[in-house]
Amino acid sequence: MKKILFIILGSLLAIYLLYFAFVYFVPYSEGTRAGELIKFSHRGVVIKTWEGEISQGISGAQIFSFSVLDKNQEVIENLKQFQGKYVMVTYVERFATFAIWGDTKYFITAVELENSPHFNRN
Repeated sequence: MKKILFIILGSLLAIYLLYFAFVYFVPYSEGTRAGELIKFSHRGVVIKTWEGEISQGISGAQIFSFSVLDKNQEVIENLKQFQGKYVMVTYVERFATFAIWGDTKYFITAVELENSPHFNRN
């Protein structure tokens, strides 16, 4: 009986680890998006995650929500500095997410300050 229980628990653990590895190491898509950084915050009660939003249009009707992993400290610091400015972000979209990673499936890996195509501020 103990052997069967051990096999079942071991199998469940192996399946979970394979799922975790698949979600983490196999991206669904990669790309860039640009827009005005309108929100960036450290959210959560028990598990704190970095979450942000980019407005991709003048009206604000197109909002791109994203998360940043804690290991990307340079990206986090840049996003804090670029609040309210036009930025281009590089992201990885995953098949799923875990609560310890963030609320969205989009994870920012790099950020650059860009010139807004809507407002020429020369």
